[in-house]
Amino acid sequence: MRSPSFAEAAVAAVAEGPLPEDAIRRGFELTVVVPTFNERDNVELVLERLDAALDGIEWEVVYVDDDSPDGTADKVRALAQDHPRVRCLQRIGRRGLSAAVIEGMLSSSAPFFAVIDADLQHDAALLPRMLAALKEEALDIVVGSRRSPGGGVGDWDRRRVAISNVAAGLARLVVAADLTDPMSGFFILSRPAFERAVRRLSGQGFKILLDLFASTPVAFRFKEMPYVFGRRQHGESKLDSFVIWEYLMLLADKLVGGYVPARFISFAAIGGFGVVVHFTALYLGLKLFAFPLAQAVATVVAMTSNFALNNVLTYRDRRLAGLRFVTGLVSFYAVCSLGAVANVGIASAAFADHYTWWASGLAGAVVGVVWNYAVSSVLTWKRS
Repeated sequence: MRSPSFAEAAVAAVAEGPLPEDAIRRGFELTVVVPTFNERDNVELVLERLDAALDGIEWEVVYVDDDSPDGTADKVRALAQDHPRVRCLQRIGRRGLSAAVIEGMLSSSAPFFAVIDADLQHDAALLPRMLAALKEEALDIVVGSRRSPGGGVGDWDRRRVAISNVAAGLARLVVAADLTDPMSGFFILSRPAFERAVRRLSGQGFKILLDLFASTPVAFRFKEMPYVFGRRQHGESKLDSFVIWEYLMLLADKLVGGYVPARFISFAAIGGFGVVVHFTALYLGLKLFAFPLAQAVATVVAMTSNFALNNVLTYRDRRLAGLRFVTGLVSFYAVCSLGAVANVGIASAAFADHYTWWASGLAGAVVGVVWNYAVSSVLTWKRS
């Protein structure tokens, strides 16, 4: 006769009295972390699949929700009323899959963690085999791979396959491990492996597996298991240009983050694009205005462009909207105006001290961009 599972014992306890002491003492062996954003229609289906797959394992699921406007967190809390395995961790004012996964793991006391998406594209039925391999083969991490023999990417179109191939190739810049699928978001790892890496994690973007492998001070003992990427059931894919940018910033952070913050690299790159915007606006403005007015218009256009791009890319986690967008834009104008004064002052002083014109100009530009970044971080995109 099958002994009751932890969930059955807990449900029985609600009707019959306190939870048995042995059930409390056992705790959970595995915490499944599911990051969510606008996944209300999927969270119950994920729970059903986990319940079917993890029979005989003491497990819990932590849905880490980034304050979804579709009410995902409310749905999870409703499920938790009937399912003692379910927890909701709702984050307000913070965004990002990697950071959500990190917080979900930190909220758990289990010795093993699994990460699975809420879109039902990962094969939950593989989790018991992954956990068994992790324990029996003394591994640090087991990765679900779409690129191992027997795996597959499902019905991806050519564009997405090409993007994935390029991203996987770029991952080799920061990860030495011979992973077939460094972009996977489906894996199980042990607590000691996580704790070795956690303080080095950047927490940026969507590729937490890559972040883990690039952050561990001791190479992971790992294994990959093939699976076929499924089709999303409800909601929309989160893959967009912002995700791609965040991935590039993650790579930058792992390459030079010990010396230059990745956020500064993003800010400076957008500033470089702003130069292109400035000269384009100046060229067009000269067809309508005298040079002083055309230059002024071009300056405002470039600053506005820089502000808008930084708001959605560099400071996506602190994005300004509504009235705060307007006040932020005004403060950004003020910061950049003072930065321009510093730029000109430093460049002029360097040139007067007999530096070449290009070295003087570069010195001024560096001072200007550092000023703009440092002050706008505090004034324009300050943490609320």
